[in-house]
Amino acid sequence: MAVSGRIRERSVLPVAKNFPHAWPLLVVLALAGGWLIRSQLQGPQVPAYRLETRPLVQRVVASGEVDSQSLAQVGSEITGVVAARHVREGDEVKAGDLLLELRDDEQRARLREAEAALQQLIDSTRPQAQATLREAQHNLEQASRELKRRETLFERKLLASEPLEQARRAELTARVIRDRARFAAAALAEGGSEEQVLRQRLEAARATLAKTRIHAQVTGIVQTRDVEPGDLVQPGRTLLSIARSGSSEILLPLDEKNLAPVRLGQAASIIADAYPERVLPARVSFIAPAVDTARGTIDVHLDLLEPADFLRQGMTVSVNIETGRRDQALVLPNDALRARSGPRAQVLRVRDGVVERVDVRLGLLGNALSEVVEGLTTGDLVLLDDAEEGKRVRVTERPIPRGIRD
Repeated sequence: MAVSGRIRERSVLPVAKNFPHAWPLLVVLALAGGWLIRSQLQGPQVPAYRLETRPLVQRVVASGEVDSQSLAQVGSEITGVVAARHVREGDEVKAGDLLLELRDDEQRARLREAEAALQQLIDSTRPQAQATLREAQHNLEQASRELKRRETLFERKLLASEPLEQARRAELTARVIRDRARFAAAALAEGGSEEQVLRQRLEAARATLAKTRIHAQVTGIVQTRDVEPGDLVQPGRTLLSIARSGSSEILLPLDEKNLAPVRLGQAASIIADAYPERVLPARVSFIAPAVDTARGTIDVHLDLLEPADFLRQGMTVSVNIETGRRDQALVLPNDALRARSGPRAQVLRVRDGVVERVDVRLGLLGNALSEVVEGLTTGDLVLLDDAEEGKRVRVTERPIPRGIRD
């Protein structure tokens, strides 16, 4: 036994003697081995969040489009052929602006006829009727004098009855003619029924001619155009549609799964994809009573709270509806939640270096952070990555970023 001991001693001493720098290497290897053994005993290194309280806002974010609450439909009140079109889609118009012109040859001819008829009444028909009335009145006066003369002669027995009857019939005829002339003159007099009829005809012709020029009734932007020069148009057909200025709203087809926290009157912010630097305030104004079963969405309307003339019909916008707010909430990033189902979820908490699965109840649900109302407390460490329950781990603490959008 002594011999073998001496042999081992001799085998080591030459190594140390021959390799004087081996001792530091041996020390390093020994330390590394010890660290490796210790690491294996303490478990793998994993990242974790430390829970804290901070303000939290719950939002529903979705894409929508610009719509118009009020579209003015432009049509023609008469049948006609389009002679000219003065606007196209996207043009801004003011109330009274000329939009379309119809051919007006027929309407102008009718107007000229009405004007001529009225002028003929004033220049010819009326004076002639007045002259006829004067003549009829003169003839009646003569017939009346002749009748009185014959009545006097008849009373004196100087005239037979037959001439007297002739005078009476003549006076009656003259009176009828005079009455007819008086009635005709009254109808043709200034302000009389005949003049009223002709003036109504004239106004109708003017109104019909005016209808050949179609003007904008509202101020806004032309949205659609369904007419070209040469088209035959009739009443009831929509030729143009104009979105009234200041009547824009946002139409949001919201996934029905996100509907629960949305309420009328909630504040929202709107950002048009074409103008990402401009944020517009809005408010939820309408929630449809039924779901579109084909798409699984429900229409939500939002009113803009300030003018946005740069928006156009159909523009795509991002909608951010604020559905809840806490001044102080125990928050956890959503990427640490597992088996999430509505307000319930599970997390992997590290306590005394050991992984344990914990059921939690959530409050406000943000896009990146959620409020924990039951199951965890401030300062708890929750893993980001998967780990086996009951195993030891070494935690690399990762604070919840301050710049994260809730």
